[in-house]
Amino acid sequence: MDYEKIKEGVRLMLEGIGEDVTREGLLETPDRIAKMCGQIYGGLYEDPAEHLKKQFHADSNNMVLEKDITFYSVCEHHLLPFYGKAHVAYIPDGHVAGLSKLARTVEVFARRPQIQENMTAQIADALEKYLSPKGVMVMIEAEHMCMTMRGVQKPGTKTVTSIVRGVFASDLSLQQTFLQMVR
Repeated sequence: MDYEKIKEGVRLMLEGIGEDVTREGLLETPDRIAKMCGQIYGGLYEDPAEHLKKQFHADSNNMVLEKDITFYSVCEHHLLPFYGKAHVAYIPDGHVAGLSKLARTVEVFARRPQIQENMTAQIADALEKYLSPKGVMVMIEAEHMCMTMRGVQKPGTKTVTSIVRGVFASDLSLQQTFLQMVR
């Protein structure tokens, strides 16, 4: 990450909106924003394989669901936050990942400039690629600040995206079980 470019960009934006970048309250803002970018966009430099490679043998092929995984991301269209909960499930095929690894996988993709629709698919893709499960289902519920503080200005509106793969796609009872467990 090029922190100097970020700082210069922040200074230019502040000047562009008519601010005095030398006033006390803004003197350290470019540096703070650059440091913040390292945190909120850090997923650009992470590989989900690092989290999903730690696996354990499992005889069970019952659904594994981790729900209500809180995440914060940034919309790539307006660079405003969107945030909410991710629900991630898979049907193991002989091995499982550590539970924290599902939440870490969500974080890898949330910590990038992103749209929710792609984030949902990226999480499912990573689980399929690195766990080789019989099926995957991912649902994300999020509030987007680009709808809350600008544009239509509708606070509380949630966007829900989901994706089903493998046995989830062909077995409606599995989908229903997922939805019942999430609610």
